Amino acid sequence: MEPEKEKLNLRAVATWFGRWVLDNKLVAVLMISLLVLLNFYLLSKITFIFWPIQGFFSVMGLPLIMSAILYYLLNPLIDWMEAKKIPRVSGILLVFAFLLGLIIWGVAILIPVLREQAESLLNNFPDYIDRLVIRIDSLLQSDVFSQLQRRLTGDTEGITTSITDQTDDVVDTTVTGIGSVVGVVSNVVLAFITTPIILFFLLKDGHHLPYHIMNVVPSAMREKTYVLLKEMNSQISQYIRGQLLVAFFVGLMFWIGFSIIGLEYGLILAILAGVLNLIPFLGSFIAFVPIVIVAIVAHPPLMLAKVLAVFFVEQTLEGRIIQPLILGNNLNIHPVTIIAVLLTAGQLFGLAGVVLGIPIYAVCKVIFVHGFIWYQSYTGLYEDAYNPAPQPLVSEKKRKKQLSLRKKRQ
Repeated sequence: MEPEKEKLNLRAVATWFGRWVLDNKLVAVLMISLLVLLNFYLLSKITFIFWPIQGFFSVMGLPLIMSAILYYLLNPLIDWMEAKKIPRVSGILLVFAFLLGLIIWGVAILIPVLREQAESLLNNFPDYIDRLVIRIDSLLQSDVFSQLQRRLTGDTEGITTSITDQTDDVVDTTVTGIGSVVGVVSNVVLAFITTPIILFFLLKDGHHLPYHIMNVVPSAMREKTYVLLKEMNSQISQYIRGQLLVAFFVGLMFWIGFSIIGLEYGLILAILAGVLNLIPFLGSFIAFVPIVIVAIVAHPPLMLAKVLAVFFVEQTLEGRIIQPLILGNNLNIHPVTIIAVLLTAGQLFGLAGVVLGIPIYAVCKVIFVHGFIWYQSYTGLYEDAYNPAPQPLVSEKKRKKQLSLRKKRQ
C-alpha cells in the first residue's frame, strides 16, 4: 500500500505543478520575461564584444542620423515626382541639384551675414551678461528689495554674489564648450562628405527595405511585423517632417517680427529660436533667454515690450495654427509625458537625448502597445471589457481616431 500511496501523492503533486505552473500562461510570460532580463544582465557583463559596434557608430552615427532625417523629409517629394512619371534617379538628382544651389546661395549671401552677427554676438555676449548682472544688482540693492531680502534671509549681498558667481561660471562653461567644438570638426566634415552618398542610396532603394526585411521574418509573423514596422515608420516620419517644418516657420516668424521691431542680431536669434524649437515645449523658452538679454541690455526699455509682443504673437500662431496643421495629434503623447521624457533623456544622454528622446519614445510606445495586445490575446486575462471606473469624455474626432487605430492593429 505504501508504494501506491507514494505514487498517488507524486501524481497529485505533478498534476498541481502542471496545472499551476506548466500550463499557466501568466507563469510562462513571467518566465520568458525573466529569461530576457537575464540575457540583458549577461550582455552587460560582456560589453567588450560590442566595442567594434561602438566604434562604427562613433564614426557613422552622425551621417546615418542626418541621412535618415533628410530621407524622411525628401522621400515624399521623390515619391510624388515618381508618380508624375519622372524616373526616381532623375528626381533624386534634381532634388540634389536644388539643394546644392541652396547651399551655394547660403554660402555666398546668407553665411557671411550669419557669421558677422554670430561673431559680434559671441564677442559682446559676456559684456551683455555683465551689464545684466549690474542691472540686477542695482535692482536688488534698491530699498524695496533690500527690505524684502532682510525679512526673508537678512542677507542682500548673498543674492548678488550668487548671481555674479553663477554668471561667471556660465561664461566660463560657454567658452570651454566652444573650445571643445574643435575636437569634433573631423567627424562633422566626414559626416558632410558621407551623408549625400548614404542619402542617395536611401532615396533610391529605401522603399524596398520592408520587402527584404519581411523575407527574413518567419512566415507566421510577417503580417503583424509589417504592421508594426509600418506604424513605427509612420510615427518617425510624421515627427521628423512635422518638427522640421514647425521649426522653419518658427524661425521665419521670429525673423519677420525682429525685423519689424528692429532687434539687433535678429537673424541669428531667429535661427537659434527655430533650431531650439526642435526641443518640444522647452525649446522656444530656452531660446527666449538670450533674446531677452539682448533686448534688455542692447536696446532701450521699450524694446523688451516689443520682444514680448513678438513672442506672444509667435506662440499664438504656432499653437493655434502651425502645430495643429502640420503636427496635428499624430503622436498622441500627453504633454506631461513629453516633458518627463525630455528631462530624463537629457539627463541620461545630453543634447542627443533631448533631440531624439521623443521619436525613440514614440517607437517604444508602438512596440509596447503591440506587445500588450499580444499579451492580452495570449493570456486571455482581458476578455471581459467591464471597467468600474467612470469613462472619460472623448471628443468625436478623438473617438474616430481611436477606432481607426484599433482597426489597423487588428
